[in-house]
Amino acid sequence: MSNRYETLTSLGGAAEIPASPDTAVLETVPNPHQDTDYLIRFTAPEFTSICPVTGQPDFAHLVIDYAPDETIVESKSLKLFLTSFRNHGAFHEDCTIMIGKRLLEAMEPKWLRIGGYWYPRGGIPIDVFWQTGTLPEGLWVPEQGVAPYRGRG
Repeated sequence: MSNRYETLTSLGGAAEIPASPDTAVLETVPNPHQDTDYLIRFTAPEFTSICPVTGQPDFAHLVIDYAPDETIVESKSLKLFLTSFRNHGAFHEDCTIMIGKRLLEAMEPKWLRIGGYWYPRGGIPIDVFWQTGTLPEGLWVPEQGVAPYRGRG
């Protein structure tokens, strides 16, 4: 009997953090409910990347919402992908949009949005939002739940 998940490389065992987002692999599995429109949310409240100018760490609270089509992203591969940004130098806008585009490429969901709520550097928080596709009619999408910056925590 064949296991439909046998091609997954990170699930169920030790996995190294990818050296960069470019080398990270986003794995997908079949959507178990392709006949139903529903929302999947991932929240990464401790996302970290590196400022490409200063080399200092940047921190964000990411919220990723998507309505899957034929596949869903495997969560451990997503965690490893997000962790690969810890040594990646890029501006807030680039990190947020890159994550959204990589997820879109990997899964081809019906609809996807990402909110990057970045903690301030130089006194200014930069929040970055991106979405693609058309929200399926009648799909319940709760607010992302991240307050405007007033000492997020």
